[in-house]
Amino acid sequence: MTPSQCPVHETLLELQKIPVNRRILHPRSRRLFEEIATLIQDIVAARAGADHLPSIDALVAEVCAFADDPAGVETGLWLKERLSEYQEVFRSHALDRNCTASVCDHLTPAPCQMACPAGIDVPTYVSLIALGHDDEAIEVIRRDNPLPWVCGLVCTRPCEMMCVRARIDTPVSIKFLKAFAAERAMSWGRYHNPQKAAATGRKVCVVGAGPGGLSAAYYLALHGHAVRVVEALPRAGGMIMVGIPRYRLPDDIIDREVAKIEELGVEFSFNTRFGKDVDLESLRADGFEAFFFAVGAHASFNLGITGENDFPQVHGAVDFLRRVALGERRRPGRNVVVIGGGNVAIDAARTCLRLGCEQVTIAYRRTRKEMPADHEEVEQAEEEGVRFEMLTVPMAVVGEGGRVQALRCLKAKLVTVTGSNRQSPKPIEGSDFDMPVDAIISAIGQRVEQQWFEGMPGLSWTHRDTIRVNTITMETSLPGIFAAGDAVTGPATVIEAIGGGKRAAIAIDRYLDGIPQPKLPPVPVRQQRIDYIDVPAHTKMALKRPEMALLGLDRRRTTFQQVELGYTENQAREEARRCLRCDICRRCGKCVTVCKEKMGVDALALGYLSFDHPDESDFRRTEQRCISCGACAANCPTGAMRIEDRGSERILTLCGTVLSRQPLLFCSSCGAVIGTERYLAFIRGRLGALAPAPQNGDALQCDVCARKKGHHGGSTVIPTP
Repeated sequence: MTPSQCPVHETLLELQKIPVNRRILHPRSRRLFEEIATLIQDIVAARAGADHLPSIDALVAEVCAFADDPAGVETGLWLKERLSEYQEVFRSHALDRNCTASVCDHLTPAPCQMACPAGIDVPTYVSLIALGHDDEAIEVIRRDNPLPWVCGLVCTRPCEMMCVRARIDTPVSIKFLKAFAAERAMSWGRYHNPQKAAATGRKVCVVGAGPGGLSAAYYLALHGHAVRVVEALPRAGGMIMVGIPRYRLPDDIIDREVAKIEELGVEFSFNTRFGKDVDLESLRADGFEAFFFAVGAHASFNLGITGENDFPQVHGAVDFLRRVALGERRRPGRNVVVIGGGNVAIDAARTCLRLGCEQVTIAYRRTRKEMPADHEEVEQAEEEGVRFEMLTVPMAVVGEGGRVQALRCLKAKLVTVTGSNRQSPKPIEGSDFDMPVDAIISAIGQRVEQQWFEGMPGLSWTHRDTIRVNTITMETSLPGIFAAGDAVTGPATVIEAIGGGKRAAIAIDRYLDGIPQPKLPPVPVRQQRIDYIDVPAHTKMALKRPEMALLGLDRRRTTFQQVELGYTENQAREEARRCLRCDICRRCGKCVTVCKEKMGVDALALGYLSFDHPDESDFRRTEQRCISCGACAANCPTGAMRIEDRGSERILTLCGTVLSRQPLLFCSSCGAVIGTERYLAFIRGRLGALAPAPQNGDALQCDVCARKKGHHGGSTVIPTP
């Protein structure tokens, strides 16, 4: 069964055809049906509330009462009848978030997609890359993320942390495949925007041109709204422009993707600071009806140690990286220490090397194992010559004559916190020492600058000094004002900001149209189901994640050229073929159970199906033991396991991985397929004397031909599977 057999999903598909078929031409009717489709999309995705069905009924009644559009009335009556006929199915979807038809498997996407804050349909775009359809892969990605090239270089890849392939060897390189496809599509001129909706005449102001603001602007523009982005910096990008060094993310890549958003009609106002150059009152006077704040965490936290504010050579990492991004190339000092263990600390340290600092040290209060920075970034920093001082707690800045001379530190040890398994660093008395330095960079965290929001009385803040929002709609305590990104979450990731911007854009569109907001967060939805790509079992096991080619070490230390050079085309295609297609296989283990316990064959070594206790996984074992009975495929609830006859072979596949390929035997009389030799041997073993083994010269016959002859003499009859 497929999702289209679900009455709710079928209704949505039919409504989505209305603009294409153009049976309904009156703008009012089309708008009403679009609003109904939006609400039913919520129901299909199991994120509707109790007011969705009454709202749909009211809209349907409005359609049916609009006599000026007979086609609209006809369609409205059809929809009313369908809602009545499948009332319980719609109620189950809307209220219980369950498909009573048990066919909406899109409600349970693959683990990688579920882990993505933007809900990108990872298995679909990875499969398209394997097929060489890079432009189609980008189309899939940009349904949920307007910045695939940016994310392909700097995403923290939560999807890979949940990749099922890692239970066999290593996760699929989802992040770098995204970058590969984006670069290819852009290079070949096949990186296109989706079709915009008709202009609504509504105006929305986005404050902040970082990833959250760009994401919101993109989706709002696609909905047909006029969008203006207000940005304090002279260029778009926000923290990805001034907080991520160019050796990780070249600025021309940001510019290229921002240009695609501009093509949708988004207007940018640079060097314009909210709260100083513009405010809510002036923007409302310009006709803006809704506002989205995606202000980055541009202020650094203080270290809180003696002497920190007494010397100009003590810098905040965010301020330091911003100055470098905007063109400053002076080295902060000859001997620099960076305090912190996250990606910002690594970025600051590697940037110092490129500015000509002779010695750069990262001081971190925990061990390397506890460092939150990406392990690949840490390894690259070590290769470039960054030193690491672990279990080191800064205590004071020491200097004289306005110049920093040293950072006074204590060594620490990790102790277990009472009532928790978490370990915390505890300074060791008498272990103090001075680390000679002439510049200090603090990278212990960032915060949002609240002074720019002083003209918004009633805006609610959390105890973490972030804007309080409804996490489903991203709406603040002020009606019509939404927020996401660092302003809401605190310092977070690019992909989290993009996901928040997308959710906010959907909520703003509904706010402007007066459509009820969903009661639950959006559930990632599979965009499509790409057919399997046949890969032999031994190839599936032999393929390994490729090593990323890096810029030469000497050039890395002296320039801001991009360090990671990307995959070759062959590497990308082969890496994409490693995907296990978890959007289809739900890892229920029924195939393994049937094969081992019911058939007694035990041909499937698929230990990765068990999340908690993964065992041996080897696709190659099936070829040696499989009898081609098809029991696994017959019991597979999703069609992931298939058995089919192709020419003279019977082939068993799991999401395209060819597990078994065996020659077929045919009836000597009619040519009908009898089965494989292993299957016949298995049947003979079960039937014993009732199915004697064929003798030399005996011809194989199916049971139909044997019955026609009325005897079994001179031939061997085997029951046809």
